[in-house]
Amino acid sequence: MTIKKIIPLLIVFISLNAIAQDGPFARKKREQIKALKVAFITNELQLTPDEAAKFWPLFNAYEDKQQEIKKQRMKGYLNRMDDDSFDKLSDKDAAAMLAQMENNEDDLYQAKKKFITSLKGILPPVKILKLKKAEEDFNRKLLQQYRDKKLGK
Repeated sequence: MTIKKIIPLLIVFISLNAIAQDGPFARKKREQIKALKVAFITNELQLTPDEAAKFWPLFNAYEDKQQEIKKQRMKGYLNRMDDDSFDKLSDKDAAAMLAQMENNEDDLYQAKKKFITSLKGILPPVKILKLKKAEEDFNRKLLQQYRDKKLGK
């Protein structure tokens, strides 16, 4: 079996376990998923040792920044809202929440733009495009595995 066939299987197995778990093991599972993602991206991009040495610190910093922004979003407005809360929300509070949402989305966009600009000095354009595809493929496989497990396939 080739590595291209083994990695997706490992991703599915570990990701399903990670998604199904909540509690002290969730952190470990997230780390396992991250390791699988690293292996998947490395394989898909076929990074040279020099490229990998420059790429991974940037990629990890970018992912950390994304997580930070998403946590801010959750703290800022998503955790406070349920279906009943929207009916009780004043126009002023709703406008403030919309502004906060826009700022968070802009922060995510700016982080992505900065990341891609940084990559241009490290990777050829084709590999940058392959990175986007690899991330989407990884996420799609992860979601499909979750759905398959949920449906009992």
